[in-house]
Amino acid sequence: MTAPLKALDGTTDLNALMMELAAGACRAARVLAIAPTEQKNAALAAMADAIRANASAILAANAEDVEEAKAAGSSTAFVDRLALNEARIKAMAAGIDVVRDIADPVGKVMESWTRPNGMTIERVRVPLGVIGVIFESRPNVAADAGALCLKSGNAVILRGGSDSFRSCSAIHRCLVEGLRKVGLPEEAIVLVPTRDRAAVGLMLAGLQGAIDVIVPRGGKNLVARVQDEARVPVFAHLEGVNHVFVDKAASLDMAKTIVLNAKMRRPGVCGATETLLVDKAVAPTQLKPLVTMLLDAGCEVRGTDDVRAVDARVKPVSEEDWATEYEDAIISAKVVGGLDEAIAHIERYGSHHTDAIVTEDAKAAQTFLNEVDSAIVLHNASTQFADGGEFGFGAEIGIATGKFHARGPVGVEQLTSFKYRVHGTGQTRP
Repeated sequence: MTAPLKALDGTTDLNALMMELAAGACRAARVLAIAPTEQKNAALAAMADAIRANASAILAANAEDVEEAKAAGSSTAFVDRLALNEARIKAMAAGIDVVRDIADPVGKVMESWTRPNGMTIERVRVPLGVIGVIFESRPNVAADAGALCLKSGNAVILRGGSDSFRSCSAIHRCLVEGLRKVGLPEEAIVLVPTRDRAAVGLMLAGLQGAIDVIVPRGGKNLVARVQDEARVPVFAHLEGVNHVFVDKAASLDMAKTIVLNAKMRRPGVCGATETLLVDKAVAPTQLKPLVTMLLDAGCEVRGTDDVRAVDARVKPVSEEDWATEYEDAIISAKVVGGLDEAIAHIERYGSHHTDAIVTEDAKAAQTFLNEVDSAIVLHNASTQFADGGEFGFGAEIGIATGKFHARGPVGVEQLTSFKYRVHGTGQTRP
């Protein structure tokens, strides 16, 4: 087992460093692919314990990152994504515990059948290999991704944002401690030990075939770059342009509760709602209460003329707004002619991430759930449930809006592929 890589200095060859890191991850992946469930679970338990035991060190490192971000003029929403507190550290450790308790997918026989010639064929889950995770601001991604990849038998190369470098390093030390305690290779979870952005380009090129899939977690610019430049498969969503449609059969009290949570619980997360659509049939009674509630909660509302008419504080909406992921306490609002018009608006401007309908009409709900082509669709629930932990996955490595292999929260099972095992008794093909 090699020692953990040290921070890059000015004399180090970045390409050589990254290739050394990749070689270690590949070695570790071969070990993890056949590691017993009990050993992986023991490592996860030790990781969670280490995070709890080192909470003060993680908070101290994070405080330096937050101070640096504020000094650089980062937005309130950005700082919220970056910041850790005791509750978030406890949640991080608890997420690892949940991942530990999830059934191990590796080696699971998905299907088995016997051919007329007597051969038995099995489709069996196997790890993907080496996962590259490139993320910004949220340091908890290091713990989530490390835990999910370990449980699914994959090695992972983590490249956190420069803004969260200290926080991620402190968390990574806890993950390595867990691996070390149970005798698993420390290279199974590697944090790129440099802020040099050129490391991202090397990962996107695949590190000479070492990386099997890339998962970006961050803003539009990062994800767009990954999707444009990656030479390996990508699990990602470009934007979270999410909608809540308040149907004519919606309960106003429920609509207010859901809309407020969907926008304002954490405005900077990818599951936050960016557009409110209200059925014209209930606009006379529901539009003003919804808009006023958002404004009074500190949310900027940008709306069409009919929305602006209910409150002078509403600002004009532009065509660009409908397709914008604000990642802030801002929402666009519009009155639509009904369910069909709401679905058409979502299809035109949405990002196929997460969309919700509020209604007591079961038929309308079913139509919305069937026809809205998003990775996650909800009935009478906040879009902020777009999260692997809320799905029972313990955590997520990201949200995927593509239609191949993984869609929605990418958890343990989505980080596996499959192979066929064929058992014969001497058969040959005529």
